[in-house]
Amino acid sequence: MQSKVSSQTGPALSLKKFEWRNYIVYLAFVGVLIYFSVSLYDQGFLTSGNLLNIVRQTATISLMALAMTFVISTGEIDLSVGSVAALSSLTGALALQAGYGIFGGLVAGVGTGLAVGLINGLLVTKVAIPSFLVTLGTMGAVKGMAMWITDTAPVPIIDANFNFIFGSGDIGPIPVLLIWTLVFTVIAHVLLRKTSFGRQVLATGGNENAARFSGVKVMRIKLLVFVGTGLMAGLAGLLYAGRMNAGRFSFGEGDELSVIAAVILGGTALAGGVGTVIGTLIGSLMIGVINNGLIIMGLDVSQQMIIRGIIIILAVALGRKAIKR
Repeated sequence: MQSKVSSQTGPALSLKKFEWRNYIVYLAFVGVLIYFSVSLYDQGFLTSGNLLNIVRQTATISLMALAMTFVISTGEIDLSVGSVAALSSLTGALALQAGYGIFGGLVAGVGTGLAVGLINGLLVTKVAIPSFLVTLGTMGAVKGMAMWITDTAPVPIIDANFNFIFGSGDIGPIPVLLIWTLVFTVIAHVLLRKTSFGRQVLATGGNENAARFSGVKVMRIKLLVFVGTGLMAGLAGLLYAGRMNAGRFSFGEGDELSVIAAVILGGTALAGGVGTVIGTLIGSLMIGVINNGLIIMGLDVSQQMIIRGIIIILAVALGRKAIKR
């Protein structure tokens, strides 16, 4: 009788432990928020202006991380998102400068992201080059193109409506960038959790061969997630341009690290098969809170980079533990 109770209690405790581990990112986010709220209270960390500023600063990372959740869930990776955002900010700004209006700027910026995403996807699925190598190459090529087309000069945007819609606007007390983030978070969550596409994404990352035998068109799924990441990186570039009132080749520099860290911190398994959109958003916000707090504390850029690197290492460690479970 004792052994029977023990056998029932063991799995129950194990299940309970497993559930608690799924909430690590949320607990960490609350802990970081409390720490900076207390230690930086006198410096205004908790003011509404500063908290909304964190949302503005993390909006582009959040959008790219939402799309990256799908890519990593299939067992792939995309290192080109930061460079794509930079190039998209420039092509969108150039379209506006040429007189094509807001719609023209939107088409140019998002179209740039879609084109790069399609190239990445085709090289991974049709040529069978590992996504790490493909996107590492396109990261450099796209970055060089962004520097070349304007000779590293910024392209100012004087269209007030564009700047309002894509970055610097507020609707009452709510930043437009927060609205963009919430809308696409809902879309991504529904897509991953409530549609057959989302189930096929997770199945592809969980066991590609099994997914293929069960009727999932694995290569098409991978192509679509890369196209989606390119699209969101293109939109992120427009949000950069709208917030800063210009397109610049330097936008998005290093964002690929923050994006991947946000996704893995949120609970998506680095090897694929497990993905969570809400966790990704919390991971992105946590990185934003940490960066903001470190700046207020007066740490220089090198120190901030060290902390960010530690976060990424911890993110990968958590991802490996998630895979083992």
